[in-house]
Amino acid sequence: MMCASPALALLFSVGAVQPSPDSLDRVIQREMRKRAIPGLSIAVVDSGRIVLARAYGVTKRGSTTPVTTSTLFQAGSISKAVTAVGAMRLVERGTLHLDRDVNEQLVSWKVPDTTVAAGERVTVRELLSHSAGLNVHGFPGYDLSAPYPTLVQVLNGATPANTQAIRIVRRPGVRWQYSGGGYTILQQLMIDVTHQPFDDFMQKEVLTPAGMTASTFAQPLPVSFAPNAATGHTQDGRPVRGGWHAYPEMAAAGLWTTPTDLAKFAMALQRAYRRDNAAFLGAEKADQMLQYQRNDFMGLGVFLRGNNVRLEFSHGGRDEGFDASLNATALTGQGVVIMINANDNSAAVERIQRVVSRLYNWPNYRKDPVPPRAVDADAESLNAVAGRYEVRNNQMVMFAPRDGHLFSFADGHEDEEFVPVGPDRFTRVDGDVSFQFTRDVSRRVMGATILDHGSARPIPRVGPLATTFAPTRDPDPSRTKRIDVLLRAMSAGKAGDHAAVLAPGALRDFRDHAIGDLIGVSGVAYVAEEDVADRRLTRHDGDVATIVYVKATIGGAPRFVLVHFTKEGLVTDYDVVER
Repeated sequence: MMCASPALALLFSVGAVQPSPDSLDRVIQREMRKRAIPGLSIAVVDSGRIVLARAYGVTKRGSTTPVTTSTLFQAGSISKAVTAVGAMRLVERGTLHLDRDVNEQLVSWKVPDTTVAAGERVTVRELLSHSAGLNVHGFPGYDLSAPYPTLVQVLNGATPANTQAIRIVRRPGVRWQYSGGGYTILQQLMIDVTHQPFDDFMQKEVLTPAGMTASTFAQPLPVSFAPNAATGHTQDGRPVRGGWHAYPEMAAAGLWTTPTDLAKFAMALQRAYRRDNAAFLGAEKADQMLQYQRNDFMGLGVFLRGNNVRLEFSHGGRDEGFDASLNATALTGQGVVIMINANDNSAAVERIQRVVSRLYNWPNYRKDPVPPRAVDADAESLNAVAGRYEVRNNQMVMFAPRDGHLFSFADGHEDEEFVPVGPDRFTRVDGDVSFQFTRDVSRRVMGATILDHGSARPIPRVGPLATTFAPTRDPDPSRTKRIDVLLRAMSAGKAGDHAAVLAPGALRDFRDHAIGDLIGVSGVAYVAEEDVADRRLTRHDGDVATIVYVKATIGGAPRFVLVHFTKEGLVTDYDVVER
């Protein structure tokens, strides 16, 4: 399954707006209109203080209740960054140990041995830096009317938990693999060593010392907080039933907060890193949080960029119906927090961040590039490069032509515009990023190279737009029937009943939970297929050899499903797309 993630938007994060005192307002209002975002709240930090806090839009689509700077949003995975400070406070006291086996201190539950890592240990450092080799990327949360699992039920994937059991799936300490499951283990560990409810501990040890007076980790959201909470909206624009989901996985995704409170958190960490806030976190532990861990982008609980005066820390967040983003400099006292009551897969939030970094002269701000000089491109050239490309593992971008230019799309809507500047070469309108599309000897477009400030990175083409395929006969009706049965089973959380047709990685990741974007699937019909064995596509650890396109009705609407097969004929992933 393709993960619709804000990380994809990092590739297209620069707008073409010139800064002025009113430019931030204009950009925010433009992006909200363009992306149909109901509400947005922002806080900006400069010189170590909050210099701007503004709110826009409404708490629920169709309502007249305005978002204010006191409106609560779900922070999603930014919860992990805040949790990391709580864990590091325990490390500072010697209550937790960064590099010892967590099973030595876990009481209520233990990390089980698995065949892929028999006898291996998992450490707090690995949990904080997503290098423990654990599964369960993220959590969908629970409808407020649904049964609510205990934390141990979540860890074991036991009913009524809606995610699989959290287990070691790769050797710990070897490579980065994002895991909300790891932070759920950390949550249980912190409960076991402090003998306190997690939300109470975090309130006393992190939120209150940081001055986050409007925030809570309590789940479900306490009644006293509910009147100030925004309603979440999914990526198709619908309000979340009940307003929001509940998250027993508090450490990974459970924080309710405001941009102003998250800005206070960022400032508290900045001061600790500058040796000026030992009451919040000692300088040594702050240093460890902001040190790169076995890769070039991850610290302990935060993502990192740059070094020395250019060092920045950040984290994004997504819960059902809410997106959030925190970015801050480590040494220069600057930052921005943006929260919206919508799931939006475009670069809207990143474009707003870019304007903030420009207005407030962040160290990593890059001067505006020269706009590209466009050349003419015929329809054939545009149509040839249209399609889907895998910019990172399991993350796709779609391009489609309009009016002689090329556009990237998110959630079915235009996002970024690219102009033709040469044969099979398109540059974003701000001139910051280019795509050089590549062809094979038969002139078929096979992929592209991303050109970004002197760096070049090849990416494979997943395939053309599904709507461009001409009607064709189904060469294997029995396979289409198997796809139909499998998709229905996955929508019902019964993928494990069809182990014989799933690749090992897909079986591992889809086995025991309902797949939300397949619920209600029916009417599966063959459209086309492509041989992609030479494109080096990998999904859920399976090498993709063939992609079969089928058309289906999902949630009452027509959709296409891209079904990824290995050379052995096993399904290793799927993507639901509109065209």
